[in-house]
Order: sequence, then C-alpha cells, then structure tokens
Amino acid sequence: MTSPTELAKRRILEAERIAIMLARTKGERRESIKGGEGTVAWVTESLCIGCDQCTIVCDDDAIELYFKEMASPLMNVPSNKKASIIRDACTGCRLCVLACPTDAITMIDR
Repeated sequence: MTSPTELAKRRILEAERIAIMLARTKGERRESIKGGEGTVAWVTESLCIGCDQCTIVCDDDAIELYFKEMASPLMNVPSNKKASIIRDACTGCRLCVLACPTDAITMIDR
C-alpha cells in the first residue's frame, strides 16, 4: 500500500512533469504564431467570454473590456464583457493569444 508521504512525492513529481510539458507546448505554440510590429491582435467577439486573462498579460495596455448587451433576452447573465484591442498600442507580442482560453484572439497583419 502507498503511504501518504510517498503519494505526496508522486504528486509533486507529476506536477513538475506536467508543468515542464505545458511550458514546452506553450513555447512551440508561440513559435508558430506570427507576431511582431507588422501584426496586431484581433478578437473574435463571438468567442470572447470576457475572462480578463488577456488584459492581465498585456504589458502594453492594448486591451480593454467593454460591456455588450446579450443577443438573447432569455439569457440572464450578470456581466457580458468582451475584449477589444487598441490597435495603436498593440506591439504584436502574442501574449494575449497564448493567454486566451477560448482562442478568441488571433494575430493579423496591420
């Protein structure tokens, strides 16, 4: 039978393994996303859930959240926010694309 100490050690090792794997995957994904001064982030409004992750990682203050009325009056949602990119402030760093949990943000040519 596995002791609690042994189980705790296994969990720590597994958490480290997963963290390394996610970091590697994130690095590979970042390399495949175009970016730089010739690009700007673009938000697909229908995919955005207003989670605020993009504004947290944006060092350039190039993203703001705005309130959007619900398309259907049948849905009672207390807050329906969407992200918007401030094109002039966006440097094309791709951090928001990597942070977005719904893949609502993509990089496009300026």
